[in-house]
Amino acid sequence: MVSYEYVLGGVLASLLASVFIMIINSSRKVKVVEGARSVSGFVMLPQNGAFAPAVVEEEKGTDVVIVGAGVAGAALAYTLAKEGRRVHVIERDLSEQDRIVGELLQPGGYLKLIELGLEDCANESIDAQKVFGYALYKDGKDTKLSYPLENYSSDIAGRSFHNGRFIQRMREKAATLSNVKLEQGTVTTLIEEKGTIKGVIYKNKAGEEFRTYAPLTIVCDGCFSNLRKNLSAPKVESPSCFVGLVLENCDLPHANHGHVILGDPSPVLFYPISSTEIRCLVDVPGTKVPSLASGEMAKYLKTVVAPQIPPQLYNSFIAAIDKGNIKSMQNKSMAANPLPTPGALLLGDSFNMRHPLTGGGMTVALSDIVLLRDLLRPLHDLNDAAALCNYLESFYTLRKPVSSTINTLAGALYKVFCASPDPARQEMREACFGYLSLGGICSYGPVSLLSGLNPRPLHLFLHFFAVAIYGVGRLMLPFPSPQRTWLGVRLILSASGIIFPIIKGEGVRQMFFPATVPAYYRAPPVQ
Repeated sequence: MVSYEYVLGGVLASLLASVFIMIINSSRKVKVVEGARSVSGFVMLPQNGAFAPAVVEEEKGTDVVIVGAGVAGAALAYTLAKEGRRVHVIERDLSEQDRIVGELLQPGGYLKLIELGLEDCANESIDAQKVFGYALYKDGKDTKLSYPLENYSSDIAGRSFHNGRFIQRMREKAATLSNVKLEQGTVTTLIEEKGTIKGVIYKNKAGEEFRTYAPLTIVCDGCFSNLRKNLSAPKVESPSCFVGLVLENCDLPHANHGHVILGDPSPVLFYPISSTEIRCLVDVPGTKVPSLASGEMAKYLKTVVAPQIPPQLYNSFIAAIDKGNIKSMQNKSMAANPLPTPGALLLGDSFNMRHPLTGGGMTVALSDIVLLRDLLRPLHDLNDAAALCNYLESFYTLRKPVSSTINTLAGALYKVFCASPDPARQEMREACFGYLSLGGICSYGPVSLLSGLNPRPLHLFLHFFAVAIYGVGRLMLPFPSPQRTWLGVRLILSASGIIFPIIKGEGVRQMFFPATVPAYYRAPPVQ
């Protein structure tokens, strides 16, 4: 005789099974994920029956999710799609932006743009201008520093343009590929499951919340990234602000050259951004700028900055101030400090920033994209997140020659170019201008580093201390004195205090001895 407990148990099991099947069928039809909760920017599976609001789930038909479609995101989307990857790009705002940085691409960056097949995005279609070098001004004297382009075709040069136009052209080109889905939306969280990033949750333009999955998520959401803290240990510094104006219908003293004025308290930049416009960037040390609304900014520009700029630009500079279209932004610097995470990667300004004085940010980003493309090229399947993460650790070491050279140069030059009450720093500034004015290898070498054409950290180190030694030599002539000798010692110490902390942040071993890092030799996972 069958016990009633077994009968009752069988009935209850049947009922539970029926309910479970109904739930599964319902979720397949509606495609809604009801269990999601956010922890430190990650989304985890529901626990203890606590459910969040419904999130629409997308089909898993994507190879790579890219967060952000700025310079890095748009270029990466086009590049990976050309490799056959199915790419979903989510950008907060797809309209053309009016920014005051990201407008000068060094020749090394332009070569990377050619490698990616995107050089037509920085040509006459956006009124881009060729840049052949820099003119450096100090105390009424100037020296011209040309890029070493003798061994390249006539098309190779720097490019300057409106940042928004450049990005829009790359977005348009990426969107022409059938395997690119470009969507406006705001990514709120990374989906994490057992330590692996599975995709992202985002809100579309209408405010609806969606969830999209991919084996690899690449975060390129810029200098104000809200996701970088999950994938790195960032230490963001804000050394200064840029105040931007546009000068119209005037000519630079040296055509097709960037102009750097070693002003007091800090540098002022001029470069063309179209055939009729010149960008002016005034560096203001610290995190605050004079008030625009009260008129303090206009007063500062007219009384402090205007007397220091070349006479040929003075009237146009004053007219630009009076016109009132003045923008400002905070400059940021952040050494790359990744936390390798299966299923995800950081790229662009969300990963690594340097002072924009030298215009190296886009060159670093495009170089990183070329490297990442080449590393991923042998892999047909990206689904083994742990193996992929282990393999891509090589990316962080292999990028160092380019990134550390440009990063270190930007940080060091900014500190050298700023005015200082310290006599040793003043001598270093004088020595730098004098050294670059010597011509030959003394100008050719540093400019080749600045342009991204010679990404060799050791050369940078040698030139930097050659400047310091040149400065000491100036102090010893015509006759050394105890006071001058002591100032020379302080100059060397000051130079060391500038460059060594930057090198430490970049990583001495990765910067100068990358071949000794085990990750340098990582081979693609076997598939």
